[in-house]
Amino acid sequence: MSTTHEDPPVPEGGVPDELVPDELVLAGEFDTPSRDEWTAAVDGVLRKSRRITDDAPLGAGVEKLAWTTPDGIRVQPLYAAEDVEGLPATGVPGSAPYVRGDLAAGNVPGGWDVRQQHALADPEAAKLSIMADLECGVSSIWLGLGPNGAPVSSLAAILDEVLLDLAPVVLDAGPEAEAAAEAFLALAADKGVAGDALLGTLGLDPIGLRARTGSGAPVDSVVPLATRVAKDFRHVKAVVVDATPVHEAGGSDAQELGFSLAAGVAYLRALTAGEVDVPTAARLLEFRYAATGEQFPTIAKLRAARRLWSRVLEASGADGPGQAQHAVVSPTMLTRRDPWVNMLRGTVSGFAAGVGGADAVTVPPFDSALGQSEPFSRRIARNTQTLLIEESHLARVIDPAGGSWYVEHLTDDLAQAAWAFFQEIEGAGGAVAALDSGLVAEKVAEVRAIREKGIATRKTPLTGVSEFPDLDEKPVERTPLPAPVERGGLPLYRPAEAYEAYRDRSDALLAEKGERPQAFLATLGPLAAYTARAGFARNLLQAGGIAGPEAGPTESAEDVAKAFEGSGTPVAVICSTDKLYDERAEATAAALREAGAAYVLLAGRPKEPVPGVDGYLFAGCDALAVIGDVYGALEGEK
Repeated sequence: MSTTHEDPPVPEGGVPDELVPDELVLAGEFDTPSRDEWTAAVDGVLRKSRRITDDAPLGAGVEKLAWTTPDGIRVQPLYAAEDVEGLPATGVPGSAPYVRGDLAAGNVPGGWDVRQQHALADPEAAKLSIMADLECGVSSIWLGLGPNGAPVSSLAAILDEVLLDLAPVVLDAGPEAEAAAEAFLALAADKGVAGDALLGTLGLDPIGLRARTGSGAPVDSVVPLATRVAKDFRHVKAVVVDATPVHEAGGSDAQELGFSLAAGVAYLRALTAGEVDVPTAARLLEFRYAATGEQFPTIAKLRAARRLWSRVLEASGADGPGQAQHAVVSPTMLTRRDPWVNMLRGTVSGFAAGVGGADAVTVPPFDSALGQSEPFSRRIARNTQTLLIEESHLARVIDPAGGSWYVEHLTDDLAQAAWAFFQEIEGAGGAVAALDSGLVAEKVAEVRAIREKGIATRKTPLTGVSEFPDLDEKPVERTPLPAPVERGGLPLYRPAEAYEAYRDRSDALLAEKGERPQAFLATLGPLAAYTARAGFARNLLQAGGIAGPEAGPTESAEDVAKAFEGSGTPVAVICSTDKLYDERAEATAAALREAGAAYVLLAGRPKEPVPGVDGYLFAGCDALAVIGDVYGALEGEK
């Protein structure tokens, strides 16, 4: 008996037309629910979980599940076809408005440009690292020079073995950008690379430099080199429109997009004033955006960026080209604690950048927040992209997110919000004037405050840092990098930094005294009564490097106090159920005070304050403030 699988025979000439359905109906045996029916079902679930009241109106549960982005965009839990009716047409790939990509064939089948960053101060180390990357799957190089890496004078030695007509090189030299660009063009000439064969980006970006440092050359300083590139190097881009300083300062997606439009327009004005036509000027620009672990906003941001830039060119009298995009996995998203999780953050962000249609993607090594990355971590970074392209086949479909009602709606929402911010910047005199006046910094600070609150309350969780930290994790040691260039412009905001500072403080105390700071978990009742609250309290405290020994099962306030007496800490956290709190919390707090507790917390949020309790730990509380208060109590300041 044969076990070979054989497909059923296909009639000659294919399947008859009468057997082909007009529309493929999935789950066709089920009735299609109306939106009201779906809404009622959601409301029912949330009533059972007591998240809405029994008399709440239809849709209250759905609204409870909705959330608002830092841009004020309300994101619903469900989108349907009617939600995208009336939205602007997305067109087709390779045509305005380029929402679906700037290439008609997309990145199919070879995938996007895998671009790896190199910012080593040692020229020989930089050369070896570059060659290792190029030999193992990387397709272009993002090279830091001057204050961002090796001396500009070492460029020829670093790129000695790089084939400049095969591997694009993107320069990043900050205030030495012009010198680096001249050295690169001279190197190409010395190597005999023809002008129409040279690949790369010169990296001129005085506006981005001003955003980071507070100062920079005039915008029109890019014109001489850009004009030369336009004439002699048709595959080279001269200018980078870097929007990542806005992201790195804690700005929103729409602010990042709006700033990029304003900077791009400033460069267009300068180049056209230098007698470069609009399409050519646009061809000389490459836009740089951040990709984050928020995959759908990242996808929508890249799609919205292309639509917005197409509108700018349309208003300038041109029908293209599409926007060249370099998506960089956000370095501020990476953590120094539990850095292995950064591999997952890089994977999700790289996925979003690829699905969003970026032309080039950079995934940093997972240990780059710690110092100089090692060969292993660089290998993982480049293999992450190779896996997404070769094994996950992300480049097999053009604009795979296209048609998603949620993504299409979010793309439009972001485009609208970004255009409003762009107009605000233009009304203030343009990108440079808005930076110098402090307008951009002020608007970004408003969003950063929202982000800081989300981090402090752990509503924006950081796995391995604010959530599920491991006090016993083995530190990952790396060679420190040179001190970064001082930022006199927009600040650098790293969400994990506040928690990591407390962890560093804990490590220092461990090294000095042989033990970490501690807060005693005063557990009331049997194991089942306190497990959940004790686990919550322990997780929160460990985010600040504070250990939490516990009393274990107890029968009375006296049992808790007796266990506390040998703890050696003045801080106690009462943990139990609301029922036992009503019965014993006040007595337990008093017993703990008598036993020497100077600072008493309670895990939970009772309706009325408990006498003798100094503060409360609950979902949504300011965890950073709680941790700070505990350290203050341990040091006798409370």
